[in-house]
Amino acid sequence: MSALLAVLRYGRPVAPRLLLAVLAGVGAAACAIGLAATSAWLISRAAEQPPMFALMLSVTAVRAFGIGRGVLRYAERLAAHDAALRVLAELRASVYARLARLAPAGLAELRSGDLLARLIGDVDGLADLWLRVLLPGLAAGIAAAGAVVLIGGLLPVAAAVLAGSVLVTAFVGPLAAAAVASQSERSLSPARGAMADIAIETLRGAPELLALGALPQALASLEVTGRVLADAERRSAQGAGVGTLVAGLAAGAAVWISLLTAIAAVHAGTLTGVALAVIVLTPIAVHEIVAPLAPAARLLPGLASSAGRLQDILRRPDPVCEPASPARIPPGAVGLRVRSLCVRYPGACADALGPLNLDLVAGGRLVVSGVSGAGKSTLAAACLRFLNPSSGTLALVDGEGATHELAALAGDDVRRVMGLCEQDPHIFDATLADNLRIAMPDARAEDLEQALDAAGLLSWVQSLPAGLATAVGEHGARLSGGQRQRLALARALLANVRILILDEPTEHLDERAAHAFVADLDRIAGLRAVLVLTHRPELFPVGSWPRGPSITLPHSGL
Repeated sequence: MSALLAVLRYGRPVAPRLLLAVLAGVGAAACAIGLAATSAWLISRAAEQPPMFALMLSVTAVRAFGIGRGVLRYAERLAAHDAALRVLAELRASVYARLARLAPAGLAELRSGDLLARLIGDVDGLADLWLRVLLPGLAAGIAAAGAVVLIGGLLPVAAAVLAGSVLVTAFVGPLAAAAVASQSERSLSPARGAMADIAIETLRGAPELLALGALPQALASLEVTGRVLADAERRSAQGAGVGTLVAGLAAGAAVWISLLTAIAAVHAGTLTGVALAVIVLTPIAVHEIVAPLAPAARLLPGLASSAGRLQDILRRPDPVCEPASPARIPPGAVGLRVRSLCVRYPGACADALGPLNLDLVAGGRLVVSGVSGAGKSTLAAACLRFLNPSSGTLALVDGEGATHELAALAGDDVRRVMGLCEQDPHIFDATLADNLRIAMPDARAEDLEQALDAAGLLSWVQSLPAGLATAVGEHGARLSGGQRQRLALARALLANVRILILDEPTEHLDERAAHAFVADLDRIAGLRAVLVLTHRPELFPVGSWPRGPSITLPHSGL
């Protein structure tokens, strides 16, 4: 429950709105109870055929309670949802900001579908913490206490019976519901995350799965996960049923015991017949208000699970330690110097890279090769300050030969100097211009065309009917592999980085396209320093692509 308490702190900025929702809820509940009690008194008193003026006050009260219940219920829903949505917006923004800070190294073991389920499903689900548990519980408790005091003024024994039944409904029912549904509710959020993850992976890989004949196995896995989720939801519904059963039994017992004690009091002359109807019908109204608490309580284990999954994100340590007083980035062209570098991922027991030494001079070219798993992408992550070295140093080298350690520089500043083109660059489902403007939001059309020209795409873009406004599809589905690589390269060039890191730049290209890309790469890079990470060093032979000696990474064994 500590995770739930941590989430509750996000409600502090909207505390006045939450208080307004509670007050409106208490008012609506009081009107409902008052309507039942006043109606019971009015019907019983009218049966005695008193003068009409003797009933006018109760008739007016019935109308007032009926109108007030609807108005106050609307106000309570409006205030509660407004406050809850504001809390969720703040919580989602905090989670997103934390994900941005942790990515990519701090989230290496989490899959995209599960992260999406946490950011959307778990955050949205926590709305029930306010809308179905806390606010209704407070309003119902205060209104029920007022009803017990009202009945106590008429018949203390009936008040004690009502208080006991309310306590059973508010505590025994929720405990029983939570006991039945606790395990299933805890497994609901992970099951939904697994379902989302498998569904997304199956949809993304559907063409490959279909081509390889593996689609039936993927669908079978999806079906198994769906059954697990359905079973958890079924057990959760059983918990809600148990809570409703306890609440119904408590309400029925309260009515019957109140009726019997009220009849005895009438015979004893301590209670009027008109008041008997009030004592019998008021518990029904009270239990209509407190009965939803039992089914709502079975949500608590699931809410705690969702809150815990979000707190797992919010409490993760930074994969990179930012300096308290960042140094300034050196002006002009820069190179890169690496000495005795070892890098280890958070939670890993062995280094994924190192020890490594390399020198990339300003404006130079360097190829680092190695088999898959040798640590090439890890080297890129360390250079861009996505990962902290476990030992050794990385430093920028300015034109005068002075070194500037990356650990003393702000991560955002480092990424303004060094740009990365990944082996599978992410292309957003937007236009060509939108994908380029990620690197420079205020870029003019001339800037975009200059970057495209440098990357060798301008003539192709100009041949398109919509030009820069051409939509590229999800993950660049309407582009070829070479066009995606060159678009990502144009994006890096538009950012005007001084060191360009290319991680497997020929990975998704055929032989002809790969050789064409390499032949054009030196012109594209210009005066920038280029660090190529590849498992195909033969594509970058000395003479056809000017560079320094290549470095081969040993396999890390991870």
